[in-house]
Amino acid sequence: MTDVVMPQMGESIVEGTLTKWLKKPGDRVERDEPLFEISTDKVDTEIPSPAAGTLSEVMVEEGATVGINTVVARIDESGDGAKPAAAAAPPPVPAAAPEPQPEAAQPTPEPALPPPPVEEQAEPAGPLSPLVRKMAREYSIDLSKVKGSGAGGRITKQDLEAYIATQPQQAPAPPPPVRTAVPPPTPPAAASQLPPLPPAGQAKARVEPMSTMRIRIAEHMLASRRTSAHVTTVHKVDMTKVARMRERHKADFQSRYGMSLTYLPFVVRATVVGLRTYPLLNASIEGNNIIHHNEIHIGIAVALENGLIVPVIRQADEKNVLGLQRSIVDLATRARSRQLKPDEVQGGTFSITNFGSFGSVIATPIINQPQVAILGVGAVEKMPVVIDDAIAIRSVMYLSLSFDHRLIDGALGDQFTAKVKEVLEGWSEEVL
Repeated sequence: MTDVVMPQMGESIVEGTLTKWLKKPGDRVERDEPLFEISTDKVDTEIPSPAAGTLSEVMVEEGATVGINTVVARIDESGDGAKPAAAAAPPPVPAAAPEPQPEAAQPTPEPALPPPPVEEQAEPAGPLSPLVRKMAREYSIDLSKVKGSGAGGRITKQDLEAYIATQPQQAPAPPPPVRTAVPPPTPPAAASQLPPLPPAGQAKARVEPMSTMRIRIAEHMLASRRTSAHVTTVHKVDMTKVARMRERHKADFQSRYGMSLTYLPFVVRATVVGLRTYPLLNASIEGNNIIHHNEIHIGIAVALENGLIVPVIRQADEKNVLGLQRSIVDLATRARSRQLKPDEVQGGTFSITNFGSFGSVIATPIINQPQVAILGVGAVEKMPVVIDDAIAIRSVMYLSLSFDHRLIDGALGDQFTAKVKEVLEGWSEEVL
């Protein structure tokens, strides 16, 4: 009998959500055949079977979130299968911390004080994961006030999220400002007094729960805005030299390598030069410490049908335009087919988002924590510009650098972006 466990999806991942079983109890499964799908903070992916045999027992239901190394199923390698009763066995419930008994435990002579057993019961038990510690720092949470639901009372990410969700309800909302001469604006008043949804039969809108990935994206975006002091600087770049080189080689590039030559690998290549020149943009922040990364791992944002993901190009500074284009195409293709490996979506030191592929010219991207900067790439468009007091038609693109002002000052952010611009405007490196 082989145990199937929730896999370790990277050192910062401590749990995963089992979103779908691809096999049913009693089904035959081959080694490395996709067995179930999971969703984590970093990636949605299929998990292969660790052995060949019969899926004899399913111990975790779809939609459940469990810690890493939790047994989620068992495979009978003898091929005899499992009895229906075993297959229908309910998932085991991890041992929970004993329920607090503030009234029955001991009479307290000072009834006005809150019962101390509640505080003692909520003390953290077991080791805390890096993710839990990070969230506690970001939200200034006293972990002694959080009750853990994990094995042995261990505090999980869900425990922190549940605790955070209760905080706004504990503090009374401030009263709306009173204006005597001018009534309050209509939009805020209407937004604060939205009527309840009508019954299902009369509703003119469709209510749909967020997917696990959408929830994770929302959490990450809010956490980044709360964590970093976001500032965005925008530089206009003359991409004419790159555009001419791309136009000259794109047909040959397509026939040789079976893929299109886009503007993005040129931008990545120029970004690498900028990061080498100003390495603080390649750093990250952990508490009050600055982590200086010696390697350059660039994350490339990829739009999915129901969200986005940021796979990472490892050692991007060791690749030329061809190698970067090949990596971008490979990662984007496998991201959209849910075939990325867990280590391919973590460890990035700097990120790039190409909103220009959708026609956007300028945007203000949100930093991918714990990095300190992200570069936004706008669409390349032909437009008239003034050169030596004459009007000329040039291929122009805007670069938007969002940086964390806790570490990166405005001058440094502009110097880095100007370096990227300088490389692109003076491009001379061949691509074939």
